[in-house]
Amino acid sequence: MALNLLKLCVGATSIEDLQSWIEGRMAQKRAEGLAEEHIHVTRMMPKRMDELLDGGSLYWVIKGNIQVRERLVDIRPFTDKEGIRRCELVMDGKLIATRWQPRRAFQGWRYLTAEDAPGDLSGDEGIAALPPGLRNELAELGLL
Repeated sequence: MALNLLKLCVGATSIEDLQSWIEGRMAQKRAEGLAEEHIHVTRMMPKRMDELLDGGSLYWVIKGNIQVRERLVDIRPFTDKEGIRRCELVMDGKLIATRWQPRRAFQGWRYLTAEDAPGDLSGDEGIAALPPGLRNELAELGLL
């Protein structure tokens, strides 16, 4: 069974906000002639890389809830300009809405087993069918 990563999505207020950011970043890369890959840079290199790349995803925590995931396609270690070892988490850029699961704030990333990961939502199911504004209001009221 695949292993996943869990990460805070700092700055995004909704799934749509994250999608907009990804699309903007891909347009910028396209204009610069770079490969259109959704990459998130992190300082720590996962030790369980093989398990993560065997069908794992990066689950994003947005506004205190796991709300969405992206499939991991590669993990690339590198050393930055200051000589600090870092890691690129490469995702497919396709957001998959999940059942909401509350999470407290944390630093960095955490492993998330398949058993502990929330299930995916279909486009017409429950929370996913709600307009984004209503979804956010309900979450702020603690109802989701």
